[in-house]
Parts: sequence; structure tokens; C-alpha cells
Amino acid sequence: MDKLRRVLSGNDSPDEESGIMSQLDDASTLSWSTRIRGFLICFIIGILLSFLGSFALFLHRGLRVFAVFYTLGNIVSMLSTCFLMGPCNQVKKMFASTRYIATILVFVMFILTIIAATVWHKPLLALLFIIMQSLAMTWYSLSYIPYARDAVKKTVMTCVV
Repeated sequence: MDKLRRVLSGNDSPDEESGIMSQLDDASTLSWSTRIRGFLICFIIGILLSFLGSFALFLHRGLRVFAVFYTLGNIVSMLSTCFLMGPCNQVKKMFASTRYIATILVFVMFILTIIAATVWHKPLLALLFIIMQSLAMTWYSLSYIPYARDAVKKTVMTCVV
């Protein structure tokens, strides 16, 4: 809508330089209902991938397949939030000062899980990385809830001490 206003007012000149981020934002404008549908579709696909991976545990070399499906499910679920916030805003929030370490940890666990399952062929190591991946995703998710990580820290410290 802003772009239409600029064109109609004569402020949208061809020599106007705009950054790639603003061009990406302009190109990816979706209605709120489309964003909700995209989010739900991606989120459900992510859950289904993780769920299908659980059935793979009963197959030959099932832990490897489970690790791959579980990780892909988490990646698709994480990408689903791009529909709600937009890709640029999502990346900005992911690497904000309060959660960039959690974000990096999640990505490292994704990569290590896939490598352990497919390249190194170490199912127990993949299982360890799956557990760490789940913990990293939980910590990352808690960073979006005000004071949630502080509450978890205090609870754990109370239980440990």
C-alpha cells in the first residue's frame, strides 16, 4: 500500500535506491489470513515430519531416519513463523541480542544431528544431538516469553540446590 501511495504521489522515481531488505519486504507482502494459513500448513508439515520419524524407529536403521525427519520437522516448524512475522523480521528477531546464542545453538544442533545420522553413521551420537536439539529449541522458544528463561533458571537452581 505504501508503494502505491509513493507511485501515485510521484515519489517513486526509477533512480531511487532502496536496500535489498526493503525490496524483499515489498515483494513478500501477504494478507493476514494468508500468513495464518501458511504458518499452519508449515507448522503441521513440521509436526508430521517429526511424527513420521517416530515410526521410523521401528525400521532397520530407524534411528538415523528418525534423526533426519525429526530435524527436518523442527526446521520446517521454525520456518513457519516466517509467515507470521515476515522473513526479514524473523531473522532480525532470531539474532537479537537476547537470543542470538540460543539461535546459533539450535542451528549447530540441527547440523550436528544430520551429520551424525547421515555422514558419521553414529545413531547414539545422533540421539544425543536430538536431545540437545530439543533442549536448544526449548531454550530458544522460551526467549520469546518475557521472564520465562529467568523463571526456568530459578526453578532449576532451586531443584539442584
